[in-house]
Formats: sequence, C-alpha cells, structure tokens
Amino acid sequence: MAKTPLLAIEDLSVAFRHDGRSNLAVDRVSLAIDPGETVALVGESGSGKSVTALSVLKLLPYPAASHPSGRVLFKGEDLLDTDETDLRRVRGNDITMIFQEPMTSLNPLHTVERQIGEILSLHRGLSEGAARERTLELLSQVGIHNAERRLGAYPHQLSGGQRQRVMIAMALANEPELLIADEPTTALDVTVQAQILELLKELQRTRDLAMLFITHDLGIVRKFADRTCVMEGGRIVEHGPTDKLFARPKDPYTQHLLAAEPSGDPPQAAKAAKTVLKGDGIKVWFPIKRGFMRRTVDHVKAVDDIDVELKEGQTLGVVGESGSGKTTLGLALTRLISSQGRISFVGQDIDAYSFRQMRPLRDSMQVVFQDPYGSLSPRMSVGEIVSEGLSIHRPHLSFEERDARVADALAETGLDPDTRHRYPHEFSGGQRQRIAIARAIVLEPRFIMLDEPTSALDMSVQAQVVDLLRELQERHRLAYMFVSHDLKVVRALANDVIVMRAGKVVERGSASQIFEAPRTDYTRALMAAAFDLQTTDAGVVSQ
Repeated sequence: MAKTPLLAIEDLSVAFRHDGRSNLAVDRVSLAIDPGETVALVGESGSGKSVTALSVLKLLPYPAASHPSGRVLFKGEDLLDTDETDLRRVRGNDITMIFQEPMTSLNPLHTVERQIGEILSLHRGLSEGAARERTLELLSQVGIHNAERRLGAYPHQLSGGQRQRVMIAMALANEPELLIADEPTTALDVTVQAQILELLKELQRTRDLAMLFITHDLGIVRKFADRTCVMEGGRIVEHGPTDKLFARPKDPYTQHLLAAEPSGDPPQAAKAAKTVLKGDGIKVWFPIKRGFMRRTVDHVKAVDDIDVELKEGQTLGVVGESGSGKTTLGLALTRLISSQGRISFVGQDIDAYSFRQMRPLRDSMQVVFQDPYGSLSPRMSVGEIVSEGLSIHRPHLSFEERDARVADALAETGLDPDTRHRYPHEFSGGQRQRIAIARAIVLEPRFIMLDEPTSALDMSVQAQVVDLLRELQERHRLAYMFVSHDLKVVRALANDVIVMRAGKVVERGSASQIFEAPRTDYTRALMAAAFDLQTTDAGVVSQ
C-alpha cells in the first residue's frame, strides 16, 4: 500500500486580477513531498515557483489572487479550505517558510532576540530565559559567530547573509515537519551555503524534516534535492529523481536551464584610462555601546584601512564571506555612510562633502542594492521608480522623453516596457532586480556599485545580465564595483579582484591571478567551495 505524502499539491491553479482581467500565474500544478524528502522547484524568474509555494500557506494577497482549481493537502487536510484560525496553528508550527528577501521579512524595529523569542513564546510557551537560551543555540546552528553579541542587533545592522541566517533560525525554531525554503541561500557566500545545507540535511536526518526547496542555483539542487520539478510559464514541464533529470533532461527548457551559466571574459580597460574613483585608507568603524550611559567600549571594524582605485571601463570584484565588509566598503566609497580616509571621484575630493554637496554627483554615481524589493517603493509604479532620477537630474526632459528613456532602459534589462505601469509586488524577485538595474543605468552614470546584482536571478538571466553589463560598460566606459559571493559571476565580469575578510583585504590582484593562483589559504578555500574543488579544512573559512 502506497504511503500518504506529507504534502500533496493537486491540480493547483493561481490567478491574479489586474485592470479587471484575470491572469493565470500557475496552471494546474501537481507535486507531492514525503516525510524527510527534499523536492526542488526550479525555473526562471516569473515561472510561478514562489507563487506555488506561497499558496501552500495561503500567503498570497487575497482576494486579488484566487485559485480557479486545485487542492493543497497537508497530512490529508486541504489547507485552501481551512479557516484562518486553524491555519494559524499550522503556520510556524507544522509548516514554516524561509522567504527570499530577509530585509522585508524581518521587523526593522525589533532586535534579533525579540523576533526569534516571539516565535518561541507564542508557539512553544517558553519563558524569557529559556527563549534566550534557545535563540543562542539556533543562531550558533546557522553559523552566526559570537551569537550573544548579535542578540541586540537590528536587521539593518546585519549583513545580507546574516539576515538570511536569522530567517533560517526563525524557521527552524519550532522544529517543523515541512520547511518551504524560497531561495534560502541567495544572500549567502559559498562557504556558508555549504554549512547551511549541511545543517538542513542533518535536521532532515534527525527530525524527518520534509522540504520544498525553491532555487535558481542548479548546483545546489544537484547535491541537495531528492526529486526536482522544472517550471516554465506556470506549468511543471518535467519532473523526476534529481540525478536522472540532470543526467538525461528530456524537455528542451530543462536542457536550456542546465546549459546556462555566465561565461566569457570582461572588457579590458584602456591603458590610458582615467581614474573614476579612488579611496585611500578607508575606515568604517561602528561603536559598540554598553551600560546605562551607553559608553563606547569597543568598535566593529567593518572596513579597516583599505585602498581601492577604479578606472574607466574597469570592473573591480569584491569578494569574501558575509559580514566581511564588502557592502560597507561600497557604501563608504559612494558616500552613503560616513567613513574615514580620502575619497576622490573624477578628480574631486568628496570625503568631506555634505549630503547637499553630493547631490549633483548622484547621477554619475549609482548603486544597485542587494535587496531589490526593499529598495523599490511599493507605492510607485515601475515607470515612476525608473524615471524618478530623470525627474531630479534631467528636469529639462519632457514627460514623453522621460517615458521613452524608461522604456529603453527596461528593454535593455530584458523587461517588457509595457509592464512599466505595474507595481513591484507584481514582479518576481529576479524581475525586481532587473528593475533596480534599469533605474541605475537610465541616468548613464560614470560609476555603478553593484551589490549582489545577480543574487536573485536564475542562471540563464544571470548570463543575460552579465552580458548586458559588459555591453553597457564597453559602450559608456563605465566603472563597476561588483560586490558578490558568486565567484563564477565575478570571474566572468571582473578585471581585478580584492578578497576581504573581517574588514581587511587579505589578497588583491588581477582576476586571472586570484582565480588561477590564489596565494592565501582563505582565498583558496573560497575558490574550492565555489568551484567544487577539494576544499581545505573548514576552520579556514569559519567566521
């Protein structure tokens, strides 16, 4: 007699209403997950992966979303027909979810301890002391170093990878039977990815945990998933055991996904290229305050005495583990946070510039942030978001001229210009990242700081974005600072690379030298984790 699956999605369809019309986002999807099994759901941005997952716990924006057909059976009970009171008991207890964008999922007004402790208090009735002890245990499990020092931190004080690990700790707090993981390793560096995946595997072995794993990283799927379902245009076009599907894909779309990977070489900067941005002795130290008087007792040295220089047409890759100071360095160089040291932009010393003095330079100095949803206003249409910079820096343009430039920028990033009247929540995570890139390039800047710009994109779109960035760089002689934990993308785009650890540069050189002959154990460990080589002792890469 066949055993009953823990979760069974049967003939599920999801429709969204927009401008009086109903658009089908998921079309008659069926899949099942057994206890202790990992099923991966893969496909390009907008294929319906996250919508399918959100439907399990009825987390879609109802009544704008509806289910024309289908059932979602959890241990035989149809969750789509369950009332909100009963469903609330399932959420966070039996089924938990790790969301794709941690900054928008975590409460910015609450500390890490309060957010995890609230779950433990509400669902398990733990006392304050017991909740604190369990929180420390969870933070340590997901690889957060010095967990006790992070209890009082707010989300904005953590790196992108650290925020994602807090989300994972929250999801595991109540020992669920089913974990829905929507891009759980997107913001994590390669070494921490390995730690998190090993942790999840261990939890499966000890707790019989089932998992619906949504990701664009097919390398992770190959190692981690028991079965894989491939989605295209809201439908599952192929499914089966992971090893067989990867070895002998039958559907042309699956073959296309498996073949897609960023490749090629970056454009070379001219020998006589002018320096666009230079930093000397850059320091960003955050004070640690304690006691009733909140006296400064120490500092977190996020960036500690770093020199950088970027020329026209050059890409500087900045790599390192989460919390190493990569993003902080970029924010300091673009004068978005305070820092010490000298910063020069196109010949001007800007390290002492005020907000008002920096404003005329902002059109030449753009940033693409790591979290696309958090950086896009939910109250503005895509067209308004992309054109906002034009309204400020190009006030002489007519509405028609601005609209035409917006349409061109969206088309360049692979989006349909006709979608510019929609809002961010109507796009997938990968599509939102492309909107953020369009907003940056529409002003034709001299320098762009790219903070994990491909982290939310599937492999085929990563390759498209890398090609797009190269094309724009060659056409406009742009200088890029490319912050990323994805070393395969860095290799395809960067001319020079600096490797950061704990706020310092541990190695720097040309991309070919760093990737082919790294000098430090730390860099070699990063390369090993990224390119599936034989890794060194785990202690080398621990934080």
